Amino acid sequence: MTPTGFIAYAGALAIAAAIPGPGVTALVARALGSGFRSSLFMALGLVVGDLAYLTAVVLGLAFVAQTFGTVFLVVKWLGVAYLAWLAVAFWRSGISPQKIEAGKARGGFVEGVLSGLVLTLGNPKTMIFYLALTPTIVDLHAITVAD
Repeated sequence: MTPTGFIAYAGALAIAAAIPGPGVTALVARALGSGFRSSLFMALGLVVGDLAYLTAVVLGLAFVAQTFGTVFLVVKWLGVAYLAWLAVAFWRSGISPQKIEAGKARGGFVEGVLSGLVLTLGNPKTMIFYLALTPTIVDLHAITVAD
């Protein structure tokens, strides 16, 4: 991966991370209700989940790109269409006030990491994000284990 590609990819991920979603919402609730330590463990679980999705996308897309060029192109454009549809849906839905109560987390390291991991793996939008973005920035034919 080139340094320019890495910077572009890291920037896109930073923007995606800054947009509140279920992971950010749960992490803020955990931080407000349980403090720094518990939220740090949950953040680690969120990162592990993202890495699992990213690895699956890179390995799967590399196989699809090498084997089925047309299928790869279709998957890429379906991801683009889905992200566009999500953007329009979020734009039209607006923000509505809701009462949220956060309880204090009792678990430690394992509970925090597992809660973040399950939250990330249960969010299919993460996979769609990687499916739509990864092929446009990362050359799947030149990716190595170090990348």
